[in-house]
Amino acid sequence: RYDLLNRVMTLGIDRAWRRRLVGELGLAPGATVLDVGCGTGDLIDEVERSGGRAVGVDISAGMLGECRRRRPGAFLVRADAVELPLADECCDGAVSAFALRNFVSIADVLREVGRVVRPGGRIGLLEVDRPASAVVRRAFDAYFGRIVPLVGRALSRGYAYRYLSASLEYLPADGELASMLADAGFEAPVKRVLTAGAAQIVLATKRGGGNGA
Repeated sequence: RYDLLNRVMTLGIDRAWRRRLVGELGLAPGATVLDVGCGTGDLIDEVERSGGRAVGVDISAGMLGECRRRRPGAFLVRADAVELPLADECCDGAVSAFALRNFVSIADVLREVGRVVRPGGRIGLLEVDRPASAVVRRAFDAYFGRIVPLVGRALSRGYAYRYLSASLEYLPADGELASMLADAGFEAPVKRVLTAGAAQIVLATKRGGGNGA
């Protein structure tokens, strides 16, 4: 029920967010795109729909099994994101959706992604965010702090979704994330604000080449 919960929690908007994330990469058709923390494969669908070739990586055998069941032809790898079994500079780009807060060390993951993305390649990160507007933020906090855990309890293991609100505090601030990306070899980070600040896309380019468009 993982995908159902995502649809319910985001009121179905997460599909449009993923579509925009892949579109914002601006990569050429046929580009190889790493999906870090691919889960059941929603982003893989978007990458391939855009003409790219997706490489899905996740540490969860259960998630990969479900992804493989739904997408028999997908190229999937079970691995820790800090130790990817991929060659240096083998990917034209990388994406990740709602996975950063699950990593023990975001900086280490970004450095490893930087290793496998070629110079000029692109990275795109989709995550929840805290709205800047105080009014919107109160509604956001109430929704994720109260309603989402209730939905999670009704449709799945409730404890797995009670941590979502608290996990927002784990996400690095804009400046800190920009520093992590720079340390990983990426430059010119750009943030796109989505749906009144409820979510964000952060984009950057690997130093040393063009943007791959």
